[in-house]
Amino acid sequence: MKKTIIVVTQLLFLWLLNELGYFLVSSFDLPIPGSVIGMIILFLLLITGVVKLTWIDDASSLLIKHLAFFFIPIAVGLMNFGALFLKSGLSFLVVMIGSIVVGILVTGVVSQGLVIKKGGAEDGRIRHTA
Repeated sequence: MKKTIIVVTQLLFLWLLNELGYFLVSSFDLPIPGSVIGMIILFLLLITGVVKLTWIDDASSLLIKHLAFFFIPIAVGLMNFGALFLKSGLSFLVVMIGSIVVGILVTGVVSQGLVIKKGGAEDGRIRHTA
């Protein structure tokens, strides 16, 4: 029961940050989605130490664990745009593949940089022990 209360409290905190982001967007007429502003606020709170990672860790883990479920409404909503996909599908495909490649490359470079910085690999290669 205590764990449930902790997770609900953490979820409420994350939801309030999200709502704060939407409030700031509507108040200042910002061209950025409110959810992104909320994530930026959370990021700033985490790097400044105002919010400790342990304060939101359980709720964050729960949300990440069930992340795939959040994409179901988006996928269903895309069904309304069949004509657009027929007209511009190749362009969308090129952009998606390019985004995937860039995302993988950036993730790999950052991961390798962090491993080297931490002292785990002098030459940039991660060694696996069997």
